[in-house]
Amino acid sequence: MRPRKTSQHPLLPLLDWAEAGRQRVLADVRDYTCVLSVRERLHGRLSPRRYMFAKVRHEQVKDGRVIVPLSIYLKFLAPESLEGREVLYVKGRDDDQLLVRKGGRYLSSLTTLIDPHGPMAMADHRYPITEMGILRLIERLVEVGRAELEHGECEVAVQHDFKTKHRVCTKVEVRHPHPRKHFQYHLARIYVDNDLQLPIRFESYLWPQAGDEEPPLLEEYTYHDLKINVGLTDEDFDCDCPDYQFGDVTTAASLADLKP
Repeated sequence: MRPRKTSQHPLLPLLDWAEAGRQRVLADVRDYTCVLSVRERLHGRLSPRRYMFAKVRHEQVKDGRVIVPLSIYLKFLAPESLEGREVLYVKGRDDDQLLVRKGGRYLSSLTTLIDPHGPMAMADHRYPITEMGILRLIERLVEVGRAELEHGECEVAVQHDFKTKHRVCTKVEVRHPHPRKHFQYHLARIYVDNDLQLPIRFESYLWPQAGDEEPPLLEEYTYHDLKINVGLTDEDFDCDCPDYQFGDVTTAASLADLKP
């Protein structure tokens, strides 16, 4: 499916396209694995690129009842300071907290439960783990795009059969030439894999300080080696899975006495 041409707001065909993609994910994508790379601007500084192996199982509902909760497992691969960190989240389990094994060079054996929206979990991330993943990326694109429909000053360009290093994609670029309070970014690029019909990369940029400068990167998310419907089971989201290294949980009170 490709965005249609229209004389209306240039975001409308993109939103229709994204909504169709969301419905396809809900209907056809139960789970996936990938290596996720992330760069984010935090407190004015661009973080080093982080790599993590990810397992994601989407929430499944039958007859109005959740039969499979949203489940996410992450293992950090790089940089060295985060290497080996493991994160496990199952919606509704452990009071909706994250189970985290620190990894890296400090406190490598520490396992603890933390609030996914709290300062410890959010110190190095723009979004909580509950906002990660391909489905939520599509939903955020739809939400932001619909909020922008009442405004003009939007340019959309679509390039079909755009070749990345490993995949052929449809590249969609959305640009706001002038900074306005109602715009969250100057430039955004979405890369949709032509075979999988799923977004595998998203990047957005702020407005440059001067007209001849490159726009500074705000955030970048790339889904490498994406494999869908691999048959993830409850064991993949169990802290006792033999492939994982979660240990006994350290309480918050004990954690407060520890320094990295």
